[in-house]
Amino acid sequence: MLPATLRAGPLNLITDVAGLRVGNAQDAKIKSGVTVVVCDSPATAAVQVLGGAPGTRETDLLEAHNTVETINAIALSGGSAFGLDAASGVQAAMREKGIGFAIRDQVIPIVPAAILFDMLNGGDKDWGRFPPYRELGYEAALAAAHQFAVGTVGAGTGALTAGLKGGLGSASTVLPNGVTIGALAAVNATGSVTVGRSRHFWAAPFELGSEFGGLGYPSPMPPDASRVFKKYEEENSAVANTTIAVIATDAVLTKAAAKRLAISAHDGFTRAIWPVHTPFDGDLVFALATGASGIEVEQADVVDFFAAAASTMARAIARGVHAATAVSGDIMPVWSARKD
Repeated sequence: MLPATLRAGPLNLITDVAGLRVGNAQDAKIKSGVTVVVCDSPATAAVQVLGGAPGTRETDLLEAHNTVETINAIALSGGSAFGLDAASGVQAAMREKGIGFAIRDQVIPIVPAAILFDMLNGGDKDWGRFPPYRELGYEAALAAAHQFAVGTVGAGTGALTAGLKGGLGSASTVLPNGVTIGALAAVNATGSVTVGRSRHFWAAPFELGSEFGGLGYPSPMPPDASRVFKKYEEENSAVANTTIAVIATDAVLTKAAAKRLAISAHDGFTRAIWPVHTPFDGDLVFALATGASGIEVEQADVVDFFAAAASTMARAIARGVHAATAVSGDIMPVWSARKD
């Protein structure tokens, strides 16, 4: 367990970070969906990609040497490359409200996006000429609120891991200096989030309370703890996986510091998923800094700040799988059905 000096925010969601709202939309028939993080005011942003098979939109502009400093929203979507349409729906919703980057009389919402592969999850993908993701993105943007569901919703609707359904997870941490860090993850990994085939999560040391079962690590470790389980019986496909996530804070950060935040959050992937960052994953973390607290991270707090980014992300990943629910047509079981 983490030290008592760390605690979750009141919702234990990324929206404990002031200035953020999250909306979900999903289609039960296709077993896929969209999750949108909406920034109430433009937020400093960055991205770090460590997986070998990413699918993205508008990520180049997030590099520190490029011009645009802030963004308006982030779209996470299922649907593989088809899901990149979700960002267009988010843009449409925001443009109707006059939100975006203003250039003379034009307003252009800046909405980076990432997708995961959920095309082989038992859903009916015969959607006709045009995929539904633009409309789902629009719906999710309009649904954005401080309180939102996790598990089999939004971008986590059709997510799978090695042996269990994946899902959408979120968590938050309030640091002693008053800064809040929040994480959001759509968990569709090549690897496993549990120790072998047990119910125990790899993220157990970072759990606050019993937010994903309170089981700790198994003792002794099972003999299959280090085994690499395949997500599908057939050979892995380079487009069949990915965990996409957002790490956010209300601290005041530069664009370069936001990049470091995204890098640190990937350490949470490594503590929650085995194996991770493979050539068959598109693992990616967006970082957002709303600056709403007005607090700049002091040098003495830097290590704790970035460590909390990793631990919060690990918790969000475990919570996404822990909260997954069974629905008709599933091809994998949910965590709650697993027996030790």
